[in-house]
Amino acid sequence: MAVEVLLMDAVPGLGIEGDVVRVAEGYARNYLFPNGLASEVTEGKKRQIEKKRIERLELMRKDQMAAEELAKKFESISCTIAVKTSEGGKMFGSVGVAQVIEKLAEQGVTLERGQIKLDSPLHELGVFDVTVTLHPEVKTVLKVWIVEE
Repeated sequence: MAVEVLLMDAVPGLGIEGDVVRVAEGYARNYLFPNGLASEVTEGKKRQIEKKRIERLELMRKDQMAAEELAKKFESISCTIAVKTSEGGKMFGSVGVAQVIEKLAEQGVTLERGQIKLDSPLHELGVFDVTVTLHPEVKTVLKVWIVEE
């Protein structure tokens, strides 16, 4: 049986504070209520949480604008990683997210591991397009050059 709850905090996959959502009764009773993430829907609680929701939406708008500015900066950034290769041009090892983050940090761009989408480590020389998620609504592409050392 589903029940309606008022979210008191942001819950990934459900919504942000102030949202009224329908969830399974057990999920509400065993997880959301004990952790203070949701409460029963009442008019008093709705008014109480509405101010917090407006502040949160404004903060999300500011974060999105900052992410869009950073996305524009990514148009002029490229990431060049030098790797050791054999005589035939075959790479020793691979290039992963950690190396990309390290090279970007050298250029003054700080990203977290989860923001870079790399399906699998890069195992060959060349130019690769790597998706970077700066905000849930702002994604950009980073050119990663893998060259011989």
